[in-house]
Formats: sequence, structure tokens, C-alpha cells
Amino acid sequence: MSHLGGPPNQRHLPTGKIEVAPRAIATIVARVVGESYGVVGMAPRTLREGVAQVLHQRDAHRGVDVRIEGNQIEIDLYVIVSYGTRIGEVARNVQEHVRYAVEQAIGMPVAHVNVRVQGLKN
Repeated sequence: MSHLGGPPNQRHLPTGKIEVAPRAIATIVARVVGESYGVVGMAPRTLREGVAQVLHQRDAHRGVDVRIEGNQIEIDLYVIVSYGTRIGEVARNVQEHVRYAVEQAIGMPVAHVNVRVQGLKN
């Protein structure tokens, strides 16, 4: 049985410690978001000159910010949504899929998934 003390991205087992790096979590998240309906792609965290750019798939993890604070994993996503879709529905769907995928992949709880829509694209 694992020891649940410490950061949520770590598990202590009788045979050693398992630690999942925030970058690995960001990669999982970027893949799930890229497969979500209504999402055109990931965007950088900061907008340059007020224009949202779609990141290439190899750089998609840059549109994800994973914070481990106390015993919680918090994820911020920066996405570009397809024009004409219901933004609220797309964001809610992304939140649910990301939470499920991360918890299934690493077996650790996710406290918050914040979706920040950086722009719309046809």
C-alpha cells in the first residue's frame, strides 16, 4: 500500500518512490486537449500583440501550466476554440476529460482544471 503523505505527484511504496514530473502531466494534458471536440489547439500562456497563436503539437505542453501546491494538483490550460462552438460546453468538456485522463494515468487526484480561452479560430 502506498503512503499518501507529501506532494500529490509522489507516492511512497515499500519498494521506493514514484514521482511524476509536472512536464509529464502537461504532456498528458496537451494530448487530451488536442483530441477534444471544439478545440483548435493549445495557445501560449501569454498573448503577443493581442493575437493568439496555435502551438505546434510538439510544443503543446507549453499551453499547460501544472502547479503542485500543498497536496493539490492544479492545471491551467490555454486553448483556442473553434469559432461557432459553445465555448462554455467545450471548456466544461475539456475540464472533465483532462481531470479523468490525468487521474487515470497517474493515479493521483486533480483539484482544479482551469480552462482559459485565448482566442477563436475557424
